[in-house]
Amino acid sequence: MITYRASLDVPAHTLRVVTRWIGAHRRAHDVRPKQRVATARTQAILVLRWFKDATRIRQLAIDAGISLATGYRYLHEAIDVIAAHAPSLHEVLAIAKQEDWPFVCLDGTLVPIAQLHGPRNPTGADSWYSGKHHRHGGNVQVVCDPTGYPVWVSPVCPGSTHDITAARTHVLPALYPAAAAGIVTLTDKGYQGAGIGIWHPHRLRADAHVDDVTRNKLLTSLRAVAERGNALIKNTWRALRLITLDPARITEITAAALVLLHLQRGSR
Repeated sequence: MITYRASLDVPAHTLRVVTRWIGAHRRAHDVRPKQRVATARTQAILVLRWFKDATRIRQLAIDAGISLATGYRYLHEAIDVIAAHAPSLHEVLAIAKQEDWPFVCLDGTLVPIAQLHGPRNPTGADSWYSGKHHRHGGNVQVVCDPTGYPVWVSPVCPGSTHDITAARTHVLPALYPAAAAGIVTLTDKGYQGAGIGIWHPHRLRADAHVDDVTRNKLLTSLRAVAERGNALIKNTWRALRLITLDPARITEITAAALVLLHLQRGSR
């Protein structure tokens, strides 16, 4: 048996906050919180290791001195505890109005899943398969501030869902009032027909007017920072590169990843 020490590339402040949240959850919901097989700190380390390094649950359970079943239960519980602190879209837009943001960016991203067969849609096709990305995954809409920093993530839709369809379900109803208040939304060409206040490049003919071409270039350059938001979430938390849990859990997983990203940035 070879033993060694390892370090986790996560700020100590993040560990302290997550430990405090888990401890508060235990005191509020457990009949006998002090009789848990592992401490709140151990559970916090378990979930942070899973997010940061995508460590296998079996290894996390062994290191924590708990059973595999308890490891899964602790992981899901900690994800829910962290995700509960994610801001709502209305809260984000209220901050945007208060801080006078000129615009927000909206973009969709595919969170890959290991599951090969998911719930099937009425046409009989695999609803979790994205024809655009040629792999299985969940469609998540991400709202970023003008610098490209992610500030909100939507509930998950099956990977076969188009961005505009997912946006109409989860995002656009809140963005229309924000646009009326002066905060427009910049998107890519996949959101054609999204409505008033949603600015996107137009599909142009080869002989398009120079003004239309210039407009497309300006919008594309302004919203390009939204790609940074998707990359920040996935590159910071390796677990989001391939979800091996139930794909329906992507909603809570991405919300928790956003909260942890904010903690790491020191904004919470």
